[in-house]
Amino acid sequence: MDEELKQKLLEILKDKRMLEILKHLKKANVDYGKSIMLNTKIPIQEVVDLLDKLEKVGLIERVHGATLKNTEAKFKLSKEVHKHHTYYKLTREGDHLLRQLDEKELIDAYIDLVKNDQMAIDILKIADEVNADHALTYAKLLHKPLEEVTPKLEELEKAGLLEEKNAKIIKFIDRRSKPKKETRTHHKYYGLSRIGELVVREMKRKGIIPR
Repeated sequence: MDEELKQKLLEILKDKRMLEILKHLKKANVDYGKSIMLNTKIPIQEVVDLLDKLEKVGLIERVHGATLKNTEAKFKLSKEVHKHHTYYKLTREGDHLLRQLDEKELIDAYIDLVKNDQMAIDILKIADEVNADHALTYAKLLHKPLEEVTPKLEELEKAGLLEEKNAKIIKFIDRRSKPKKETRTHHKYYGLSRIGELVVREMKRKGIIPR
């Protein structure tokens, strides 16, 4: 992947939903906002904003013309449909990015995204150690104020490296920072996502995070 495309990948990885939209358009070929919302579960206003960002960086483009064939818009059932919405498709560059984006490329890009952000690295290290915990615990372990740590947790969640642990009861095996056998979740609990686990593993291998 060339340097210009890598920089665009880093930009969209700041919000994992942009990558979700690109992958959906790869399947759909051509689609519009409401349909993208239904397929990705992203709220419509946020879909509109994300489409605008993706168009500005040159990874998607608007489809011109009054009608579309269902061979073009694969999620349409009728053979031909009059366009009542703004339709989008991948640009050649957007398609090229997805074709080159295997798991290794994705992990390396995430490392590039966080490697110069010491707080992000420290949070990922803690997440690997405690498995799942709330913002106050991260703040205490980092020795930093909660109002400084919470935005970084949300930033890493938005990027897809952390995820919210939704279980109402997190067992001790899943939360290593407390001695209780189980604990009720009265807070939002953050833990590594699957891709986050792979990124941390690779960062340990490269010595960015101590083993």
